[in-house]
Amino acid sequence: MAVIAAACPQPVAAAERFTTERAQLTVEPVAEGLVHPWGLTFLPDGDMLVTERAGRLRIVSPDGRISEPVAGLPEIWSRGQGGLLDVVLGPDYPETGRIYFSFSEPGDGGASTAVARAVLDRGDLRLSDVEVIFRQQPKSGGGRHFGSRLVFANDGTLFITIGDRGQRTRAQTFTINRGQVIRINPDGTIPEDNPFVGVDGRLPEVWSYGHRNPQGAALHPQTGKLWIHEHAAQGGDEVNVPEAGKNYGWPVIHYGEDYGGGQFGEGTHKEGMEQPIYYWDPSIAPSGMAFYTSDRVPAWQGDLFVGALKYRMLVRLDIEEGEIVHEERMLGDLRQRIRAVDQGPDGNLYLLTDARDGQILKVSPTPLY
Repeated sequence: MAVIAAACPQPVAAAERFTTERAQLTVEPVAEGLVHPWGLTFLPDGDMLVTERAGRLRIVSPDGRISEPVAGLPEIWSRGQGGLLDVVLGPDYPETGRIYFSFSEPGDGGASTAVARAVLDRGDLRLSDVEVIFRQQPKSGGGRHFGSRLVFANDGTLFITIGDRGQRTRAQTFTINRGQVIRINPDGTIPEDNPFVGVDGRLPEVWSYGHRNPQGAALHPQTGKLWIHEHAAQGGDEVNVPEAGKNYGWPVIHYGEDYGGGQFGEGTHKEGMEQPIYYWDPSIAPSGMAFYTSDRVPAWQGDLFVGALKYRMLVRLDIEEGEIVHEERMLGDLRQRIRAVDQGPDGNLYLLTDARDGQILKVSPTPLY
């Protein structure tokens, strides 16, 4: 244990400055003392809703005040990579106060990713009208590969990314939920235009499949299409733009190898299976992603920012006409595992660090030209 503790990075204590290709960055802690924070979303007044993987939901003010845990969460299975995961506001939040969150739900056979919606009472720090609207089936043992990110599409439907639960041989099984992008209505019903509605032997909630463990998702600001990234095994983390009904290959095709070495699957290409638009080899362990839309740094507009756990950095992907044409790696000197990335209403980037003493970091950019 002493060796592990010695290797842990120290929290960012004060503002630090970094020069990148297109901007000067000031990185400063907003809040600290969060235990493995996982998901972040902004409330209309600038406060933040933040999840802690251990099963706590908190409200954090822009000046760093952290609330007591919000009461009323369902039972959460917090082990390994499981726990309370992502959180987003419902499209009708200003009228209803409704939020959506994903979590590892215990049950017969182990646990699986579930998504619930609830009404947030900020005054009483309590959730009411809690309703589970999606459950990954079947549940299974082990603490790996829950996903999961939540993204509302422009048409009001909800995208959910779910992992293969460490059962890669089942990611191509059509009758269960393993390694998929799910698309449902806000009340949990199935959109009629989902690709497998009415198809025998297929699950109607599935949008795309053949994914491994997607922990990043965001809508492209111009096209409105969903973009995701997903963890590979050893090498081959992918960025995909999942389209309705398509198969993204895991574990039949991929760009990595097994842990410790050794190949599996059928290579990198196969007819009927989609190619990623980008991949990393070696793996960076991506988590969280956000498109930059602010005018604070015009040269960043439309670029994609991705956190990295293993390589402890922030990645900027330069996108031109739907293709990734350049990668810039930044903030590696912080040595922080970046779990989530979001753009704030002030045009700054906000990062969650995955640590026992996790932080919210504000990244304030100033353009170089």
